[in-house]
Amino acid sequence: APKAPVASSLALAGARPAWRQKDQPHAQKQFVFEKPLEVERRVPEAGVIDKPGVYELSKGPTGISRIHLIPGFIDSEQADWMFEQLLQDIPWGQRTHIRQEVSFEEPRLTSWYGELPYTYSRITMQPNPNWHPLLTMLKERIEEFTGHTFNSLLCNLYRHEKDSVDWHSDDEPSLGKNPVIASLSFGAT
Repeated sequence: APKAPVASSLALAGARPAWRQKDQPHAQKQFVFEKPLEVERRVPEAGVIDKPGVYELSKGPTGISRIHLIPGFIDSEQADWMFEQLLQDIPWGQRTHIRQEVSFEEPRLTSWYGELPYTYSRITMQPNPNWHPLLTMLKERIEEFTGHTFNSLLCNLYRHEKDSVDWHSDDEPSLGKNPVIASLSFGAT
């Protein structure tokens, strides 16, 4: 039987937290909920981006989402070798979510690298400062190319065509006000 396509993505994050000075007084504000007239976050129309360039994906209350696509950033022969190494060496795990009292497994495997814990979808991944040497090398190459510094990495493994990640915003407060995400994809397209 043919082997199911497997793909993984590595999403490095750079954070610039804004810390309140001790001598700054707390502003006395009262939160008042107002139901929005329309949905604030819309999923962009499905499409394929396969040409190099910068593309605007969406505009939302937290800003504009753009992607800068660089096909072939890693030579294809090197990328295949790296994918096999990471597939074997990374401690992949599957997280369980609970929504409306129903539990379900995340439709992909993940592994977290970073000095601090990371929370998304109300589940916290514990700190893991022990980066695989290949991940460290890729991080340094991306930092040199982009001029950005990255402090964490979420690896995602999509084992077959049924694995996925839903439309989302990388807008967790721990990532800073305007986070930059660098994403490398290996394996099947």
